[in-house]
Amino acid sequence: MSDRADTASGLFSLAGQVAVITGSSRGIGRAIAERMADQGARVVISSRKADACAAVAQAINARHGAGRAIALPANLSDKDSLQRLIDETLATWGRIDTLVCNAASNPYYGPMAGMTDAAFRKILDNNVLANHWLISMVTPHMRAQRDGSIIIVSSIGGLKGSAVIGGYNISKAADMQLARNMAVELGPDNIRVNCIAPGLIRTDFARALWENPETLAQYEAQSALKRIGEPDEIAGAAIFLAAPAGRFTTGQTIVCDGGSTITGG
Repeated sequence: MSDRADTASGLFSLAGQVAVITGSSRGIGRAIAERMADQGARVVISSRKADACAAVAQAINARHGAGRAIALPANLSDKDSLQRLIDETLATWGRIDTLVCNAASNPYYGPMAGMTDAAFRKILDNNVLANHWLISMVTPHMRAQRDGSIIIVSSIGGLKGSAVIGGYNISKAADMQLARNMAVELGPDNIRVNCIAPGLIRTDFARALWENPETLAQYEAQSALKRIGEPDEIAGAAIFLAAPAGRFTTGQTIVCDGGSTITGG
């Protein structure tokens, strides 16, 4: 067992870790990167826009000191771009302990019958295939060090149907199965693979839902906690899965939804 797990005080420490977080220039991804840095990790900020990535990395370095974060932009739909993300991380810091597959897209809102093949392929490519690529890219390194945590940010949408975001929900259900499959394959090398399934979180990605007073009231009424979530509340689950505290957890989907699924919301 890793020395990081030797004491209870280190159960949630990420000291010495390097974490790559996709989609980390805003929202849930940014919160995960910032809170992992707070716990001692060196973090890689990645999304499509270089300036947005640089701004987040600069803010983290201003808080923790130079060298705690680097910005490496990458495009989910470009396999070579994702390979450069992994290669440049290893070239810079020599290791990857945690991979957080957070970036996703949803270009279509409406019934499945109205979704074009191109839109459906984009959802599946960006939300599932890109995660498969990234996992395959970090696996050789994690196998060599016989340690690693891979976290896929899914959604409670993957647990139920929808009349308007069916394609997105299908991709998120596939992510849960991807985690289960890879947990079986990589477990013998001490690599853990898990999902986090958020409910409605106050992010730009979900702004159309929580900025609408009627929709917000509906979601709040359906939640056991009677509110929507904040990005930091998903970051806490990611820290658990990356830290020594989560070393016996693999192949699981942790639902963080304020209790909306248990109430039928």
